[in-house]
Amino acid sequence: MDLQRRCWVVFLLALISIVCHPWNARAGDIVHDDDLAPKKPGCENDFVLVKIQTWVDGIEDAEFVGVGARFGTTIVSKEKNANQSRLTLSDPSDCCSKPKKKLAGDVVIVHRGNCKFTTKANVAEAAGASALLIVNNQKELYKMVCEPDETDLDIHIPAVMLPQDAGASLEKMLMNSSRVSVQLYSPRRPVVDIAEVFLWLMAVGTILCASYWSAWSAREAAIEQDKLIKDAVNEIPSTKAMGTSGVVDINITSAVLFVVIASCFLVILYKLMSFWFVELLVVLFCIGGIEGLQTCLVALLSRCFKRPGVSYIKVPFFGAVSYLTLAVSPLCIAFAVVWAVKRNVSFAWIGQDILGIALIITVLQIVHVPNLKVGTVLLSCAFLYDIFWVFVSKKLFHESVMIVVARGDKSGEDGIPMLLKIPRMFDPWGGYSIIGFGDILLPGLLIAFSLRYDWLANKTLRAGYFLWAMLAYGLGLLITYVALNLMDGHGQPALLYIVPFTLGTFLALGKKRGDLRVLWSRGEPERPCPHVQLQRCEESNE
Repeated sequence: MDLQRRCWVVFLLALISIVCHPWNARAGDIVHDDDLAPKKPGCENDFVLVKIQTWVDGIEDAEFVGVGARFGTTIVSKEKNANQSRLTLSDPSDCCSKPKKKLAGDVVIVHRGNCKFTTKANVAEAAGASALLIVNNQKELYKMVCEPDETDLDIHIPAVMLPQDAGASLEKMLMNSSRVSVQLYSPRRPVVDIAEVFLWLMAVGTILCASYWSAWSAREAAIEQDKLIKDAVNEIPSTKAMGTSGVVDINITSAVLFVVIASCFLVILYKLMSFWFVELLVVLFCIGGIEGLQTCLVALLSRCFKRPGVSYIKVPFFGAVSYLTLAVSPLCIAFAVVWAVKRNVSFAWIGQDILGIALIITVLQIVHVPNLKVGTVLLSCAFLYDIFWVFVSKKLFHESVMIVVARGDKSGEDGIPMLLKIPRMFDPWGGYSIIGFGDILLPGLLIAFSLRYDWLANKTLRAGYFLWAMLAYGLGLLITYVALNLMDGHGQPALLYIVPFTLGTFLALGKKRGDLRVLWSRGEPERPCPHVQLQRCEESNE
């Protein structure tokens, strides 16, 4: 295989696999952590998201999201138990000194800065406020903690941090109306949302479909290869003629190169993240999605419409194209364009998932792991890549590079499109459960290899490797979601759990059954009949 084609395949893998962790994207996700300030008496609340529902002149209006402070009283969890209180601006605006008027049970809104958070809370409480809303000087939320040397922590009103844009909206409401009321409550999230179940089924189902397609194609190619050998009498067919058309086998160099390219691309995205850069990624995703959707549809429809699938016409710049491809391509292009234009509407996730799944299945059909050695190197590198860019990068860049890129921070967009997502249906905070393409594609390469091997070796489902690899992947992904919920929705490197389960199961079974040497080096079982025939052909030529 030529170097140019191999490099293009590695780049494609790096592009669509750049995000390798699932997480729960919620309205008002807390961005800045402060783990250096430990809990202590009077400052030991758990950080919780808080809903601020507003009423303007008695009419229900917008709802905002903030984060409760580690100090002060806790906020009620049920809306029916929350009191509706008048909202007022602090004077002075920073609330670092005694307000000019009594607040008499009002919720006071103040600006961050010039004094400690606890100082603002004490001053507001002394003036009669029932709650404190502190407006951040940035668009993100921030965890409000106490200073290590603070002692005056007997605060009896709740304090909530608001992002900068929410504070500006509230101040605008106060200036343009006679009365603004607010209600503060912090609904609890469900332990497990059904969206995570569907996302798990989607990931497992994608690998399942791609593996069977890949194995079916490999078996058809093997049958055709055997037929060519058996029919050969005077001349032996070349290896190139017997190879699987359109399939790219990655090698160890490509596996290592994938991690290098993916890391470089991730840093470039992190440094250059902006609206236009995300738009460029959307275009690239649409191109890949069109190709993937077209390939999948043509493969399915060609079973029903065989003649259009094998009848070709020459098209400028594209060469020979089947009539079925010509019929399907405009529909795929239209689907991708409509999704790109309408991708911010509530149901656009359906189109993104369809394009993403089609792209993953197509890549798993085209790109093959030739043996277990290459699969081990690829998944081991991806394992380290995932852990480094989720966890270790925080020490170098002061934030998780992969999470920042995946969320699309600093771009004005909801995130990059190289991921599958489903809305959280029973979560009062809304948002999406999300998984990166890399968590499906990279383990999928090894799982698809296992089914190809099983079919070529004529192994039963139980005696083969595919069933156990699929179970290991499903269990690893399940444990990832358990860890995700235990970590309160913070992104987890899924390959940290998936790779040991999937790869470990494969290696252990191969060792136990005595197939490890063949799996490790050859990657395919011995097929005696064709080789005997080939040997006879060679002897007759001599």
